[in-house]
Amino acid sequence: MGWITAAAVMFTPFLTTFVTAAPAAAEPKPTEAQLRKELKQLNTKVDKLIERYNLKRVELAEARKKAEAAEERLATAEKTLAAAEDRVAELAQLQYQNGGGMRLPSMMTLPDGRSVALLEQLTAEQQAQVAKVAKARDERKRAADEAAALAEEIAADAAEVAGQRKEAEGVIKDIQKKLEDLVPFATGRRSDGTWAPQLPSGPDNITPRTRLMKTEIAKNFALPYTVGCFRSGSSGEHPLGRACDFMMSVGGTMPTPANSALGDRIADWAIKNRAKLGVKYVIWKQRINHGSGWRGMSDRGSITENHYDHVHISMH
Repeated sequence: MGWITAAAVMFTPFLTTFVTAAPAAAEPKPTEAQLRKELKQLNTKVDKLIERYNLKRVELAEARKKAEAAEERLATAEKTLAAAEDRVAELAQLQYQNGGGMRLPSMMTLPDGRSVALLEQLTAEQQAQVAKVAKARDERKRAADEAAALAEEIAADAAEVAGQRKEAEGVIKDIQKKLEDLVPFATGRRSDGTWAPQLPSGPDNITPRTRLMKTEIAKNFALPYTVGCFRSGSSGEHPLGRACDFMMSVGGTMPTPANSALGDRIADWAIKNRAKLGVKYVIWKQRINHGSGWRGMSDRGSITENHYDHVHISMH
């Protein structure tokens, strides 16, 4: 029995550790306010990355313009040089024909009797043109080198910015997914998936499910105009307190492109969360969606009646 006692003594510390060790406490889930704050910070970070990238593109474009200007100056200088070279060659040929051989006299007279400048002076002028061309070439090289260096720099910066942007957008998507998970479940859903009727309540005369939907959309989107829900004397769910209109423009006019895109996002969000919130259908841009895809509607005669200026959301 001695070996049993020894084994018990040997394994007791391990058994004690196994039995008494408590599982590590899970980290608490971040609150909605914390997630929204982080999302705002990341969106600001992405905006700064885009701004930095765009400024680099502007710098590169300016460098390329300088290089093009240098090329134009060089072309002009080369034309001037070619003209000067042709004139010197012409004068040298005339001098040779007058028996001067290859010697450059101090003065010479052309057949028409006019005095001309010294060939040495013309040669000096030619050399001045050559100097101008050399200077233009140097300017072009500096501009080209600057553009090439900046192109390499912007390529590296663009790769870095793209990586940072991709990383930030990935985190943003993760946070948005977490925010979607925070969308609460509305009350009144039966076990078979249907929804029990609700009475309107409160000063806004809408049902609890409608109020929850309206509140959640206001949390997730910056609404540009008013939201109209209860409306007496009309058909549909408005008199029942089961529908809201999220205005994207006023006065029966078409929304701006930005507000039209916002309406798209609100409509898509409502459809995506319809099972949680109890959304019955969404109408937007002369289309209706009961959760199985968008279907066109007949023309009712106006921008408002055709739901181009507001997203209509009806609830169960």
